[in-house]
Amino acid sequence: MPSAFTISTDSSRLNIGLIHDFLSNRSYWAPGISRELVERSIRNSLCFGVYNADGQQVAFARIISDKATFAYLCDVFVLEEYRGQGLSKLLMRHISEHPELQGLRRWMLGTRDAHSLYAEFGFTPLASPQRFMENAKLDPYRNQS
Repeated sequence: MPSAFTISTDSSRLNIGLIHDFLSNRSYWAPGISRELVERSIRNSLCFGVYNADGQQVAFARIISDKATFAYLCDVFVLEEYRGQGLSKLLMRHISEHPELQGLRRWMLGTRDAHSLYAEFGFTPLASPQRFMENAKLDPYRNQS
């Protein structure tokens, strides 16, 4: 990893305001999400923050997992001004090597535009999509309190 960046799972270092702003205002998957929901999701997940040499958070990823059989990778982002420096690959390598996430039977994620990144880490399209179902809510954050 370039010495200018560090990756940590210490949730006390996370910049909740930055994460909420990105997810609510700049992501395609969580527009309008409330800060309270972001905070709750972080409390109940294994989160990875990427920090520059000044200690400012520049990237984020969240894992939902039982840490035994399954993990769902979500809310992955690198701030625009830090893209193109290999941080997403460094973050994914760090996640895939994390000791609490070894030996899992299945990893899943959803992406609109980063298939080639995730393919480098073993992700493929569903082999048997007919086995999977979803209960998706359209615009889930629009009417939240």
